[in-house]
Amino acid sequence: MGMILGWVVAPVLLFAYLRFGYVPMSVNGPAIPFEQLLAGTAIQARIAREAPTQAAFPASPENVLAGAKLYREHCTECHGLPGSVPTFAAKGMFPPPPQFFEHKGMGNDPVGQNYWIVANGIRLTGMPGYRESLTDQQLWQVSQFLSHRGQLPAGVETALTEVVPAK
Repeated sequence: MGMILGWVVAPVLLFAYLRFGYVPMSVNGPAIPFEQLLAGTAIQARIAREAPTQAAFPASPENVLAGAKLYREHCTECHGLPGSVPTFAAKGMFPPPPQFFEHKGMGNDPVGQNYWIVANGIRLTGMPGYRESLTDQQLWQVSQFLSHRGQLPAGVETALTEVVPAK
C-alpha cells in the first residue's frame, strides 16, 4: 500500500498541483514549499563546482574602475548605486535582487564566484548571463569590482555616482 501511494498517488497529486495552477507564479505570491532551500542549495553547489579559483585579470585599480563603469551601465537597474533606493524594476522582482550598496558585506564574494554569476546568470531570478554580451576581460573586471566593493580604490565610488549627461 505504501509503494502504491509513493509511486502512483504522490506523482499524480504533484502533477495536479502543477497542472491546475496551484503553484504561486506571481512575484507577490507566497514562496513554494522548500523553494528557497532547493534553489539555494542547487545554485551554491553548481557555483562551487564550476567557479574559477584564480582570476584571469588582477584587481588592479584600472580593472576595478573599468568594472565599476560596466556595473553602472549594466547592473544598477536591479542592484542599485551607493545611496540610492531600489528601482521600480528591483522592487517588482522575486526573489529581490541584492542591493550591493545597502549592506557592505553583501557581494564581497570570491572573484571566481562573482565571475560565474555574471557570466552565466541565475535561472528564474531575473539575473541574466553576460557571457554573450561582454568580453572575458569585461566579465572579470565587473567581478573584481564586486569582490572588492568594500575597499574601492580612490575615484571609483565617484565614477559610480557622478552625473552622466544624457545622450
